[in-house]
Amino acid sequence: MLAWQIKSLALLPLYIFEGLRARRNQLRLPPAKGPVSGSIEGEGDTLRLLVIGDSSVAGVGMDHTSAGLTASLAADLSKRTKQPVEWRACGANSATSEDLRVNVLPYTPQETFSHIYISIGFNDLKNFRSASAFKRSFGGLLYGLRTKYPGANIYWSNIMSPKQVPALSKGLAYVLFFRRQIINKVGRTMCNERTATHLPVMPNIGPEHFCIDGVHASVEGNMRWAEHVGALIVQKEEIATKPLQSAAPEKVSG
Repeated sequence: MLAWQIKSLALLPLYIFEGLRARRNQLRLPPAKGPVSGSIEGEGDTLRLLVIGDSSVAGVGMDHTSAGLTASLAADLSKRTKQPVEWRACGANSATSEDLRVNVLPYTPQETFSHIYISIGFNDLKNFRSASAFKRSFGGLLYGLRTKYPGANIYWSNIMSPKQVPALSKGLAYVLFFRRQIINKVGRTMCNERTATHLPVMPNIGPEHFCIDGVHASVEGNMRWAEHVGALIVQKEEIATKPLQSAAPEKVSG
């Protein structure tokens, strides 16, 4: 990890130049309209899903929350298990792990959840947060979630390669690629230490999985993302009505 830190710090001037240009040219999209909670009918025990995270959870780029990540994941879990699902989205646009820990977690519902999915890390990446800063904030977030929801199964996905994000220039994606290795390594370590499960990145990410700003997930992107995460959760917990094939492990380079 030290080699990645040295390489990324050496490229800091390029990051500043390319980052400022990207910020000037970025298309700003609002969060989705619609409810932040819902339910799906089924048979058997109810799965209670909390999704907490950044703009992906806030539904940025979507016309309605029904097409967002949380509703899509709830629908996928219900489809796979045939069980009822109650879902709640707690997302904040542009949030980092520290934002979630300080400004979102204290206001999540005082209810019981069986499953928690965390979508965080990309803003920590693009804001050039250090390994130690991410360790404190993401680790603190995991501690807080485990304390508040002791019976929940908690999941977090490794963040995708910046090279797959259409809105990022090749120069900026190159710099952030090394930071991504750092964020993912720290994230995996924190999950292992703090009773959460880290999941591999969704495979075969393409331009069709992004909305018009080239940063946030499209409707198709959210559906594929939800299918990927839902399959992994069901596999791990063996709550599906039929066996599922194992997902391919994440490739570190690319």
